[in-house]
Amino acid sequence: MTEKDKPWVMRTYAGHSTATASNALYRTNLAKGQTGLSVAFDLPTQTGYDPDSVMARGEVGKVGVPVPHLGEMRKLFQDIPLTSMNTSMTINATAMWLLAMYQVVAEEQAGAAHGGEVTPEDVAAQLAGTTQNDIIKEYLSRGTYVFPPEHSLRLISDMIAYTVHQIPKWNPINICSYHLQEAGATPTQELAYALCTAIAVLDQVKESGQVSEADFGKVVGRISFFVNAGVRFIEETCKMRAFVELWDEITRERYGVEDPKMRRFRYGVQVNSLGLTEAQPENNVQRIVLEMLGVTLSKNARARALQLPAWNEALGLPRPWDQQWSLRLQQVLAFESDLLEYDDIFDGSHVIEAKVAELVASARAEIDRVQAMGGAIAAVESGYMKQELVSAHAARRGRIENGEEKIVGVNVYETTEPSPLTADLDGAIMAADPQAEQSARASVEAWKAERDETAVAEALAALAATAKTDENLMPATLAAARAGATTGEWAGTLREVFGEFRAPTGVSGAVGAAEAGTELSTVRDRVRATGEELGGRLRLLVGKPGLDGHSNGAEQVAVRARDAGFEVVYQGIRLTPEQIVSAAVAEDVHCVGLSILSGSHMELVPAVLDGLREAGVDDVPVIVGGIIPDSDGRRLRELGVAAVYTPKDFGLTEIMGGIVDVIREAHGLG
Repeated sequence: MTEKDKPWVMRTYAGHSTATASNALYRTNLAKGQTGLSVAFDLPTQTGYDPDSVMARGEVGKVGVPVPHLGEMRKLFQDIPLTSMNTSMTINATAMWLLAMYQVVAEEQAGAAHGGEVTPEDVAAQLAGTTQNDIIKEYLSRGTYVFPPEHSLRLISDMIAYTVHQIPKWNPINICSYHLQEAGATPTQELAYALCTAIAVLDQVKESGQVSEADFGKVVGRISFFVNAGVRFIEETCKMRAFVELWDEITRERYGVEDPKMRRFRYGVQVNSLGLTEAQPENNVQRIVLEMLGVTLSKNARARALQLPAWNEALGLPRPWDQQWSLRLQQVLAFESDLLEYDDIFDGSHVIEAKVAELVASARAEIDRVQAMGGAIAAVESGYMKQELVSAHAARRGRIENGEEKIVGVNVYETTEPSPLTADLDGAIMAADPQAEQSARASVEAWKAERDETAVAEALAALAATAKTDENLMPATLAAARAGATTGEWAGTLREVFGEFRAPTGVSGAVGAAEAGTELSTVRDRVRATGEELGGRLRLLVGKPGLDGHSNGAEQVAVRARDAGFEVVYQGIRLTPEQIVSAAVAEDVHCVGLSILSGSHMELVPAVLDGLREAGVDDVPVIVGGIIPDSDGRRLRELGVAAVYTPKDFGLTEIMGGIVDVIREAHGLG
């Protein structure tokens, strides 16, 4: 079979993050898209909450596919033969749990098909797929973590050891540099921090003693990566060639893997959503194509799995037709072009070789810096890597605002003819099913009513006992899944043993963008003067309610507000509206800024407004940022929101001036 007969896996994915404006913007919806023999789905229960928990209210069905128990996993894969599929799960903190439920459903399917004459071991050996399971990037950028780093790494290493022995065709971890670039990483940081993550994971597996030296090459061979591709496609091509070179070097020299097949850099790509714009969104199509070329043109560093965002992600949830358009872009490249008929077209290019060498050298230096700190986990706990990402993102934002980095339709060539694609904005995006949350809650209630509570309690007790030892947790997790435990109960049981963790936000020590001109100075003077009129320094609370963990935009708002002279209250991700209201009261803030990137603004913002009213501080103005359709924006303002910011509002300093205006108006200062 020729390479032409084996094109990369193609997927569209509705809802990766976009950070082209005042907020990093994130929505995820149904991504159960069957493509050949591949199924991909994203899960809202990554943090372990059941759909009827307080944290999940208003967001069920908007940040993925709810899979709170075995019954929903059965429903999700009804009539899809799992032993014949290759399934990709975008799941992290609860990856072990979701894999356990997936395996149990596969066992049930196989048992029904073969009259019960099949063993769990036989079924497991046939399963193929990938669990994302990269918890370090969750601490740095995505936020769907639960447990402290050492315990999270234990879950990962247990799962890797289990899959190597029991599910040999499974990729137990998909290390994601994608989210690092979304959080502002430079190519050097993306290379270094992703590879430091891989080193931390492999070291943990080796130290656990669950995999022999003879089998360790199999562990390395099942490590895969999930990479970002930006619009600077030559630089991205060189980055991928650098990844290949560095991974081969690390696996050969650090881990002694001799088989070149086991050292192969295996990666898939979601091309960059960071540069997608609300302004002139039709330009996003050519951006997506350029990003796709960056990871497909070089045969020796070519992606084997590729998924593209939709042209209208900066407007709202893409519709199925929009996702289809992205899929067709890949199919034209694969089947109409001659790309797959030639050897690597960059071999021998002195330009490419020089850039690759530069990236390799700078990444090696950063890897050495992190390893000298004690490795990736130490660099997470100290806040070093997070702070570096926030600073890099701030620098990029500054370049966009001062015009050094040009974005067509945003800060240059802004005039435009009316676009038929956006003539009906409310119809140009997809709305989530308002009944999804009620259905999910009913599903959990019905499931609990029908199960054997004694069996569940015994299974969870055994899980807790195992967690207190160094035994592999996968067997106890499988037993809990078979007994009928829920996602929230599994995570809750481990919380009681492991505790919870709040990662550093990276905001306090981040270096802000140096801005040309006097705009920031002018705003800083207004912040100081208004504070003096009100009898103290202006205080801004930046809040992220709900399950959404994409905090990049909120962090950038917090950094710029700090640089503008505000006293900033930022407590990080995953807060309830009640917690945000309590903080606003306790800190006596002058304004509350909400970053809501899950599409749940119409549920969460009113909850905050109601809470402020009940607390007697409804005179504190509230502003909101996110991907918010015009009709929703109007409704929010009618409810009392003072200002709404969307991707077109990319000037952070201008937004700071708007916040001063809002505060002055709230206090009648003219």
